[in-house]
Amino acid sequence: MHHGEGLRRLTRDAKFVQQLIDDYRAAPLSPPDRAMLDYAAKLTRAPWTMCESDVQALRDVGFGDTDILDIAQIVAYFGYANRIANGLGVTVESQ
Repeated sequence: MHHGEGLRRLTRDAKFVQQLIDDYRAAPLSPPDRAMLDYAAKLTRAPWTMCESDVQALRDVGFGDTDILDIAQIVAYFGYANRIANGLGVTVESQ
């Protein structure tokens, strides 16, 4: 929820942010945004299933190799940081 609050402030669109939280697949997204979130979800939930076609799907909607590297690194970093925080019992302060 912490990131949702930041996105609400940034977009000023609480309904859209709630759609992303509930199920991004039901939110009105551009093809590149949808492909990026599909990639991020798969990399987060089942990284052992990733293959070249996942990368190609990002290229097909206009992402370059540097963009794809950035996406993969950000997804991996958030997974790492969240696991460290969870593993240490860190909680996010309410705002």
